[in-house]
Amino acid sequence: MENGLLILGLIGLLFLSMYGYAYGTVALEKMRLKKQQQEIERLEAIKKEERLQRQKAREEKLAKLKKRSDEIRLELNRLEKVNLQRATKDQKKVEKMKERIEQKQQAAS
Repeated sequence: MENGLLILGLIGLLFLSMYGYAYGTVALEKMRLKKQQQEIERLEAIKKEERLQRQKAREEKLAKLKKRSDEIRLELNRLEKVNLQRATKDQKKVEKMKERIEQKQQAAS
């Protein structure tokens, strides 16, 4: 009877160890997959953050370019007005010169 209990205990221990081994490998595989998934998520988060930073840098650069473009456009408009004013002054001078020439010609005739 003593040997029967010993054999029964050993068989129970054998089945328990087989169950533990089978469950242990499954549990280890689940832990490994979970770690891999966490690593993938971490890398994706890093990539997303880098993309957001690059996008922000592009938007800032675009804003600077747009601001500079607006400044250039305003300066060109100002220069165009100055040139138009000069042209108007020059046109008036030409008209005055023509009038003087006409007056001289009329006075000479």
